[in-house]
Amino acid sequence: MAPAVNALHSNFDVDYVITYRFHDSSKAEAAKDFQNLAQALAKIGLAIEVRNGENCSLLVFVKVASDERLQKIVYRSRVRDWLYGIRAAQPDRETQHLLTSEPLTEAERLRLVHHIITSPKTEGGAGITPKHGEWKNVESIFCLHDHAFNKEWIKTWAKRTFLKVEDLDDIRNKFGEKVAYYFAFTQSYFAFLVFPAAFGFSAWVLLGHFSTIYAVVNCLWAVTFVEYWKRQEVDLGVRWGVKGVSAIQEKRRDFQHEKEVRDPVTGETVQVFPATKRLQRQILQLPFALVAALALGIVIVTCFGIEIFLSEVYNGPFKSVLVFLPTILLTGLVPTITTILTDIATRLNNYENWETTDAYDSALTQKIFILNFITSYLPIFLTAFVYVPFGSLIVPYLDIFQLTARPFAENEKQLVTPKAGFVINPDRLRKQVIYFTVTAQIVNFAMETIVPYIKRRGFHKYQEMKTTRAAKKGGDPGVAINDAPEEKEFLSKVRNEAELDVYDVGTDLREMVVQFGYLSLFSVVWPVTAVSFLVNNWIELRSDAAKICLEMQRPTPYRADSIGPWLDSLGFLTWMGSITSAALVYLFSNDGLGPDGTPADIKGWALLLSIFFSEHIYLAVRLGVRLAISKMDSPGMQKERAERFMVRKRYFQEAFGEDAMELPPPLDTEKITRSSLEEEARMSSMRNSTAPDHFWQRQRSWEESAQVGAGLIEKMAPAESKKKQ
Repeated sequence: MAPAVNALHSNFDVDYVITYRFHDSSKAEAAKDFQNLAQALAKIGLAIEVRNGENCSLLVFVKVASDERLQKIVYRSRVRDWLYGIRAAQPDRETQHLLTSEPLTEAERLRLVHHIITSPKTEGGAGITPKHGEWKNVESIFCLHDHAFNKEWIKTWAKRTFLKVEDLDDIRNKFGEKVAYYFAFTQSYFAFLVFPAAFGFSAWVLLGHFSTIYAVVNCLWAVTFVEYWKRQEVDLGVRWGVKGVSAIQEKRRDFQHEKEVRDPVTGETVQVFPATKRLQRQILQLPFALVAALALGIVIVTCFGIEIFLSEVYNGPFKSVLVFLPTILLTGLVPTITTILTDIATRLNNYENWETTDAYDSALTQKIFILNFITSYLPIFLTAFVYVPFGSLIVPYLDIFQLTARPFAENEKQLVTPKAGFVINPDRLRKQVIYFTVTAQIVNFAMETIVPYIKRRGFHKYQEMKTTRAAKKGGDPGVAINDAPEEKEFLSKVRNEAELDVYDVGTDLREMVVQFGYLSLFSVVWPVTAVSFLVNNWIELRSDAAKICLEMQRPTPYRADSIGPWLDSLGFLTWMGSITSAALVYLFSNDGLGPDGTPADIKGWALLLSIFFSEHIYLAVRLGVRLAISKMDSPGMQKERAERFMVRKRYFQEAFGEDAMELPPPLDTEKITRSSLEEEARMSSMRNSTAPDHFWQRQRSWEESAQVGAGLIEKMAPAESKKKQ
């Protein structure tokens, strides 16, 4: 029984599982396409096994057929990295020594196998692209979870407050650098939150809301964190051997070139799409941003107005229930509109026809960030910069929202804004910030982790009941009926993982960046914001680990050397925070009451001057922090210098030998006699030596040069008595 258990823990040495679903194809077509799939995999040196799956599907198990084939794949990949400057030294030509000197991690093996499965045939791959073209029946390609590692991972992290760099190394070795960078960023962000949490709590107790001191310190903290993380990315890139890996660009399969030209440097024929034409298409981003702002803005502003009317104006029956109407509308409308706009953004991104996958992802991330910025921050902007300063002017016009409460009102007076006595609610802004930084975080955690877990457990329970009921009635007993006993548990696990969702690290990164925005933009309203985020992120790190292990397919271990375009978003939010903090401190510094709906109290020149000085102080501080961090040494920089030194030393020794820096061997120290001088003169005359030859033959060794030099010093040096005078 032991061998079967060990095989289960090692996933039977399976590298990848390919789900082949044929419910929309005829038997003949499905058989032919599957034969093409098997043939394509065999051509690139992969061994396959087939088992039955759920709902008209086959599970194709794939692994590298031989160690020799794997060694060639590894060598080719590492040579490519060396040519692109990712590796400092050329890989060893002896493949066995190559894997001994630098062992192959599980993530690297899986990445290389995935690459040869999906890369074009022109690059030596099988060219299998799920759900596209001839591979329309290939539903997914995924690797299997190592459940022993997952269990130990969750158990270890649950006992630690701060993660070590070795913990991040383990993530990198299992799931690749792209996932590891997310956990490294979240861990660094979590560690940095300790200071603003402590200082923010102290400011909340001692300084109150809208403190100038807190605003300045918070801006300094945000700048320092962003600049520190930039250095941390470089250090991790050196540690993990991926610094500069973004230079290796993978061409998108959907890229459509307009013409082919000859590269003037390499002489190769390359496919190009004119940059000017792409720029013309990118101009469409401006109307898209306008449409997105209008669509989401109208919904948010409308719900905002309804909420103000119901909470501040309406004074009739069911008020405590009706105030939830705007929340219900936002919950239903905003996700729907966001989904539509995201689809439009994706279509626009496709129309821009990006050549590489990284460029495509970066452009799409920027468009998605616009949508996230509007949906996440617009409600607070409306309260801070519209409701409080201009509330007395706007509220009388909110009678248009009477329709929302008219069926429940007892008389017209309950629906009419009072002509006098209306008072702006100054606590509204603080309560709104608390909602987004505490309540919304809890709701998001439940929707992201708890609800999917319950749904998955319920679905599996329903499937088990359905299979049991069918077996009792003599129907289909299920796909597992023909499984071999030693494979039964393993195949059950694989079928379960085949039904899981694909993990998108960008979604979790977006969540952290949006959270950072709340801290940078609005924490001056409620300084305890960082305390909430500190607690949330400790849980977030563990819940995301559990989500990957239990709720998602194992991520394909892609490489990366940063968190990508989200780093630019962090910089933008830091800059924006310097502006909003200055504006909020100016507007609400009078004990948090603000202008109280009276815009006449706002001095426009003073507001603009506050923003101007705050922004320029931010720019100066960023420059200073960046310069200071650049002067600091780090383990990554030390490792990079050590690698470069070893490379120079290695090539120097290969070119000149081990004794390159040793003295030449001494000549025979025979005495110079008359006969030896005559013989030397005779040989010199026979060679027809030139003046340079005579010049270089006067001293025959370094020892003789040293003796001559010592004699000249003896003759030319001034006497000791003269030097003393």
